[in-house]
Amino acid sequence: MPRRLKIALMGTRGVPASYSGFETCVEQLGSRLVARGHDVTVYARKHHITYDEPAYRGMRLVKLPTIPNKYLDTIVHTFLSSVHGLFQGYDIVLYFIAGNSPVVWIPRLAGQKSIINVDGLDWKREKWPAFAKRYIRFAERISGVTANAVVTDSHVVKQYYLDVYGIPTTYIAYGAELPKRPPGPILARLGLKPREYVLYVGRLVPENCAHHLVEAWQGLDTDMKCVIVGDAPYVDEYKARLRAVKDDRIIMPGYVFGEGYWELSSNAYAFVLTSGVGGTHPALVESMAFGNCVIVHDTPENLETIGDAGLAYDGKLGGEGLRPVLQRLLDDPGLVETYRRKAAARAAQKFSWEEVTDAYESLFYDVLAGRRVASFDRAVSLVENS
Repeated sequence: MPRRLKIALMGTRGVPASYSGFETCVEQLGSRLVARGHDVTVYARKHHITYDEPAYRGMRLVKLPTIPNKYLDTIVHTFLSSVHGLFQGYDIVLYFIAGNSPVVWIPRLAGQKSIINVDGLDWKREKWPAFAKRYIRFAERISGVTANAVVTDSHVVKQYYLDVYGIPTTYIAYGAELPKRPPGPILARLGLKPREYVLYVGRLVPENCAHHLVEAWQGLDTDMKCVIVGDAPYVDEYKARLRAVKDDRIIMPGYVFGEGYWELSSNAYAFVLTSGVGGTHPALVESMAFGNCVIVHDTPENLETIGDAGLAYDGKLGGEGLRPVLQRLLDDPGLVETYRRKAAARAAQKFSWEEVTDAYESLFYDVLAGRRVASFDRAVSLVENS
């Protein structure tokens, strides 16, 4: 019988999940690890998580301060979390976000093993200026040095780390099971009818390209609604640009989580992912699990996720590329139903939170057994050549 582990999850805003896919991953993975008998601690940002109980779904919460700044918020909090964790006797510290890799070595000072999930290629995001992009590329390069193991949730990103940095990574998918909900209060509040709206869910930042959907919708002859769910800090100009479009068919309710998100996802006509960067997008795999017909920006990562179970548009063409794909689906409900079935089947086969938990648990025991430990000689070589 494998021994019980003491595990810390660091690098995100914390739980309950209320922002992005990594927070959802922490909640889904952490709660399942607890159910399997492990001791799990989640480090949360004090200014972000207002939940005031000491534990959530069996996970101990440690709230620490940070500097609420676009560039310092994450790394300062992760550094403080790492120092705090030195004295907690963890077996495994699992980090998220490649930009945290410069502090991932800290748990190793106390004999703890560290693992980092690097997500997608964050330096491609338009929100980062040149100095931040250089930092993220540096953080990617040293991730295989500072951590005992590196995790990616996309085969495309896995190959990138091997080709560019010579870093072998472990592929672990993102999970997607969420409860379906019938039409209810959120649809009523937004004036929506089931199967009469197209849904987008994501942060409203330029590289997620929500403007593709807004632009595409302008040229469609339809009474169907377009619901753009999301928000983001530090991008007021971009959000103002989206909201400046005068079209009563486009609804932008801001963030919607939990029951409201499940209800919107359960009753959409189709789901559109316009993002042009990142690895496996949580909202995409979740929408597939809800049985939605999905349309994606044709990045390699998005195409990997949908396989033959969705449609794609040429992202370089923006709204002009997306519009005919949307029109095709609006004109052919039968085709939408076909892709609904395909998406649900692919999600059930590839994106299971229980299987994700199995994979992380197996990785934890491998790392503890010394089977995936970084070489110091290789570390020196990578740093010298950076």
